[in-house]
Amino acid sequence: MPSESIEILAPCEKVWDMVADVTRIGEWSPEAVSAEWIGGADHAVVGARFKGRNKRRGAWSSKCTVTEATPGKAFAFSVGRGETTWRYDLAPADGGCQVTESFEIVRVPGPFGRWSTKLGTGVTWPEREHDLILGMRETLRRMKATAES
Repeated sequence: MPSESIEILAPCEKVWDMVADVTRIGEWSPEAVSAEWIGGADHAVVGARFKGRNKRRGAWSSKCTVTEATPGKAFAFSVGRGETTWRYDLAPADGGCQVTESFEIVRVPGPFGRWSTKLGTGVTWPEREHDLILGMRETLRRMKATAES
């Protein structure tokens, strides 16, 4: 499972509040531009659903389901019908919090999905994992800047 980590000089509880508030993802992600809770959900609890919107070369949205929501420690969600899972693990570090973001592509899309990925992101399917890793690095850098400001 590819992952990226960063130390943030802020309490884990504060960082978790940022990560678990999916409506703020557009503040730091280079790909996800917004998210909104759906189905009556208004905060991160297991089973809550939200709709995330992404934009690179094209624009698309995905419905997601929270699969873990442990304040100060972990936040995870699955995309669509479980095609991809994303998670954030948090642990106390010297004066702050170690944040690790990771993803797992559970189900590789078929030919149409791979073609859509190329159209929407500008990268081929074999390049997509590296593209997502670069996105995680940028997301964590921006999150750090926000949390520490």
